[in-house]
Amino acid sequence: MKGPRERPRRLRRNETLRRLVRETRLSADDLVFPLFVTEGKTQPIASMPGQFRWSVEEAAKQAEQIASSGIPAVLLFGIPAEKDEVGSQAYARDGVVQQAIRKIKAAAPELLVIGDVCLCEYTSHGHCGIINAAGEVLNDETLELLARTAVSQAEAGADIVAPSDMMDGRVAAIRSALDEAGLSEVAIISYAAKYASAFYGPFREAAESSPAFGDRRGYQMDPANRREALREVNLDLAEGADIILVKPALSYLDLLRQVREVCPVPLAAYNVSGEYAMVKAAAQAGWLEEKRVVMEILTAIKRAGADIIITYHAPDVVKWLKE
Repeated sequence: MKGPRERPRRLRRNETLRRLVRETRLSADDLVFPLFVTEGKTQPIASMPGQFRWSVEEAAKQAEQIASSGIPAVLLFGIPAEKDEVGSQAYARDGVVQQAIRKIKAAAPELLVIGDVCLCEYTSHGHCGIINAAGEVLNDETLELLARTAVSQAEAGADIVAPSDMMDGRVAAIRSALDEAGLSEVAIISYAAKYASAFYGPFREAAESSPAFGDRRGYQMDPANRREALREVNLDLAEGADIILVKPALSYLDLLRQVREVCPVPLAAYNVSGEYAMVKAAAQAGWLEEKRVVMEILTAIKRAGADIIITYHAPDVVKWLKE
């Protein structure tokens, strides 16, 4: 019997040949590792096995290890000792993130430090901006505080600031404030398409940032919307974003692919806490092979178009890549 002329399996015969024709490759250079920094003692995060709220001193030690592993950047989230209505510790010169930035840059000067710019971890009500008597988040009044936060992080030594609040106009406000402060070389990663996702639960525990009332659907995006995300991306590019970010990653690969086709700047994706926790829980129960699943997920995120992947799996992935 005459067989088929076209045989795609020819290029799958062994691992060496598969490596030769592989289209998408992960490397340590693609990864950013998120770090939670607290003014208290280092504590494990129950819903995120293997992750911790690090003290400032321990965060600097972790950063040294991250740098030596080949991961190029960390993203910092702060948990302050005290919170108030306006999140003043977010932009305080001696705020927990500002302290951590200085310590990390001293310990690992080659490591890129990205500061998360938002107020939810710092406000007593847990929302991402100033609220009025009716409990509504005030957009324009919040912009000034976000800009102050970005400048304070940049003055502490942050290489990049990453506004994650989803206020309208915050990229322009932050860019103007950085430039006026003589910090024009500091880049902005904009959470341009950040959805009101159910996958953020473990993060909110880790960062102690759950809203005291209501939810964030009034400013984060509806998971059903795609065209709206493209509008957000275009607006943030026009305002001066240097890198665009899509969050979450795994449930939004279609959007990631579409943004890649229209986005002329580097594209990042956030493999969020709920995605991490699901894999960890299933692996601990023996239902999934953690290494293969993680590598498949991150490869899919990169295949969809991400240049940068923010992931809690980063240290493990670097070890697996070296193997």
